[in-house]
Amino acid sequence: MNTGSDRGVDVSVIVPTYDCRAHLDRCVTSLLVQQVATQIIVVDGGSRDGTAQLAELYAACHPRLITVIRLDHPSTPGGARNRGLAEAMGRYVYFCDADGHLGPGALPRMVAAADRNGSDIVLGRIAGAGPAPHDVFRENAERVALSAGAVYDELSCFKLFRREMLERHRIRFDETLRAGEDPAFCVHAYCHARVISVVADHDCYHAGGHRDGAAEAGLDPLAWLHAARVPIELMARHIPPGPLRDRLLLRHLRRDVLAQLGAPFLAVAEADREKIAVEVSDICAQWLTPGVRDLLGEAGRARLASLEDHDRLVRLARVETAVLRHHLTGVEWRGGHLVISGRAALLGPADNPGPPAGPAPEGEAGLVLRERTSRDELRPPVTRAGHLFTALVDVAALPPGVWDVHAAVDCAGVRRTARLGSERGPGVAAPAPRLQDGVLIVPFLTRSRGHLAIDAGGHAARVPGSVRLTRTGWAGRRLRVEGRVEVAGAPAAAAVRRLVWRERASGRERPEEVRATGPATFLTETGGFRPGTWDAYLELDLGGPPVRFPVKVGGPEELERPLRWWRGPVQWTVRPYATAVNRRLSTSVRVCTPLTVIRRMLRTLRHR
Repeated sequence: MNTGSDRGVDVSVIVPTYDCRAHLDRCVTSLLVQQVATQIIVVDGGSRDGTAQLAELYAACHPRLITVIRLDHPSTPGGARNRGLAEAMGRYVYFCDADGHLGPGALPRMVAAADRNGSDIVLGRIAGAGPAPHDVFRENAERVALSAGAVYDELSCFKLFRREMLERHRIRFDETLRAGEDPAFCVHAYCHARVISVVADHDCYHAGGHRDGAAEAGLDPLAWLHAARVPIELMARHIPPGPLRDRLLLRHLRRDVLAQLGAPFLAVAEADREKIAVEVSDICAQWLTPGVRDLLGEAGRARLASLEDHDRLVRLARVETAVLRHHLTGVEWRGGHLVISGRAALLGPADNPGPPAGPAPEGEAGLVLRERTSRDELRPPVTRAGHLFTALVDVAALPPGVWDVHAAVDCAGVRRTARLGSERGPGVAAPAPRLQDGVLIVPFLTRSRGHLAIDAGGHAARVPGSVRLTRTGWAGRRLRVEGRVEVAGAPAAAAVRRLVWRERASGRERPEEVRATGPATFLTETGGFRPGTWDAYLELDLGGPPVRFPVKVGGPEELERPLRWWRGPVQWTVRPYATAVNRRLSTSVRVCTPLTVIRRMLRTLRHR
């Protein structure tokens, strides 16, 4: 088969359809407006609601762009997509469900990323329904490793695939699967992709009713567990044992296998629960390596330890499906500690179509701090009274970073957590920042949801500080600068690292050592300026990334007169001044020849 670009087609978009006329207009229209050369292949599996006729009407209006393939009888989603792949002629292939649609400019962005990097797969941000958030990609990535969590976690087929790769490795959908065909196809493609890229700054695909999960696909847990074996075995044939395979196995065991011991486990009859436990046990016996076990969280390890105890599995499932209610009732400073109080409780199972799930699980309320980047966790000491808790956070012992505050409930050996702060009492607000043992501590509520977080070191929150000039003077040809610095209302001279002069036009920087002369005062001297306009910034170390504050000038009495001297035939002029808008300390350095000086004097006399 020819895998080149016939007729100059960039992307072949394959759309399987079955009784979805109501959605087809929006889907096809979104494909027609993509500003790349597209081939749209609609594969209809015997629709009875006029879907095929509507698709053929579009094809009649756009005969060079749209091809309609009508199957005599309904096919599996994988079978319809394979039929479309056989007709594809583009350099790339994109799969689009009929009840989904592409965002404006989606294909141009993904094709540009693929052409720029030689990508075999490009993941575009997916907006819409799904068992987990699809907008997990926070940043564009030219090249991303398969081990990156957000990449392999997302195993739907709504991606841009290089067709040459699919043909060379004979990557096709498993037509025997009525659901779960996406993960098997994507796993096979991932294992052969040399370059994977991510387009995260644009909603590329808007998902419809498609789901990548057992309940959403209409499968019972046992059927889903049987289907889950296919991508696991396919991945294991291509990835040798080791850390990478363990990371990929973790995704399958956590999201596809052990997940069936949660809400799906409660939804089935007692006899089927035993079958589910046996099937999960069999899969884990084959694929649960020591490396995967180490990566599993508390809930996963608790389930593994309970596979022979069905009553405990039921309790664990009730804990997982219970609704965690939380409320922030107060946050305040008490000495050198931040006191956070609230309440948290598991109030009962979520909406469950199965048998009665029993009473709401009981548990112990508490607090968990989770660092946003490293995901490290801390559990401050807590005083409890039923569902109420009061936590004492020793901020001096808090490692640098942004610590998100979670309400926690420990029950049956499993911890449930949720971000704390979105529900809070009237008047509850983040207290003022504080400089504690040289580290800036900024409690704050996030703008989007109002979640409570603690910034240790000024990583994300605005640093409240000020630097005021108290005096300038000349020590020979060196400019002497004295000032006062405060952070969060406290003296902060001990945190000063250096004074940085930054040349406004070129961006060149000149650092100078600074000496603290008191708790809030500092002194530095600078000489050897080069010509230009130099702005002064005081750089502080507050426990996180270096923070710079402009040096502000209060009044003209704080500024020394300009200094002039001759060096050979050239006159140098160094003039400290305050900028007109923000009253920032700057220094103008100018050089001129005797002729320039004479001309300046003549202009002055002429104006007089």
